[in-house]
Amino acid sequence: MRILVVEDEMPLAQAIASGLSRSGYSVDIAYDGEAALEMAEINDYDLLLLDLNLPKIDGVEVCRRLRTKGSQVGILMLTARSSHDDRITGLDSGADDYLVKPFHFGEMLARVRAVLRREGETRNVIIRSGDLVVDTNSLKVFVSGKEVSLTTKEFGILEYLVRNVSRVVSQEELLEHVWNEDANLFTQAIKVHINNIRRKLATVGEKEYIETIKGRGYLITEA
Repeated sequence: MRILVVEDEMPLAQAIASGLSRSGYSVDIAYDGEAALEMAEINDYDLLLLDLNLPKIDGVEVCRRLRTKGSQVGILMLTARSSHDDRITGLDSGADDYLVKPFHFGEMLARVRAVLRREGETRNVIIRSGDLVVDTNSLKVFVSGKEVSLTTKEFGILEYLVRNVSRVVSQEELLEHVWNEDANLFTQAIKVHINNIRRKLATVGEKEYIETIKGRGYLITEA
C-alpha cells in the first residue's frame, strides 16, 4: 500500500512517514497542497493523510479538487481544528475520515486501515490464495497454517500480488505501489525480493506460489 502524507510541519510529517513505513506502508511526503496535487496526479496512491492547514492550497481545496477529478483515493484528514463545523467541512469536501491533533499513532493506524477497508473487497484485512494467507493487520503470512517470516518490503510485495491474484503485475507497478517516489525503475531490488519471498515460502509450502511471466511481470494464480 502506498500512502502520501501531506503535512507542512516537517518533523511531524517525517515522524508519521517513519511510523507508517515501519508498519509496512510505502510512504511519500508533500509539504504543501500544490505539491500534493502534483504528486497525486503522477502517482497512484491508496491513501492520503491530508492536513487541513497547508501552504499554497489548503487541505479542503486539495480534497475537493481530487474528488472533482473523479479520484477515489482514500483520504484521512488530519487537523488541529476540533469544531463540529470544521469536521463537517472536511467530510463534505470528500474526506473519508477526520482525525484531530494531537492523536495517538495507534489510533491513526486503525483509522488508516479502516479507510482502506472501505474501498471494497480488495481491502480485506485477511486475503488469501489457496493455502497462502496474508494478514494485513498483523503483517503476518501463513502457508497451510505455518507462519512465514518476511521483511516489511517482502510483505508489501506479496500482499500486492495476492490482492491482484490471477493478474500479471509488472515490475513498474510493484515499484509504484510498494516503493516510494525515489524508487529506481532499473533497480534489481524487485527480483531480489521476489527470490527471497519464493525461498521463504518454499520452506513451508509445496508449490511455487509466484510465477514469473517473461517480459511482463509476476503472477499469483487463483488456487
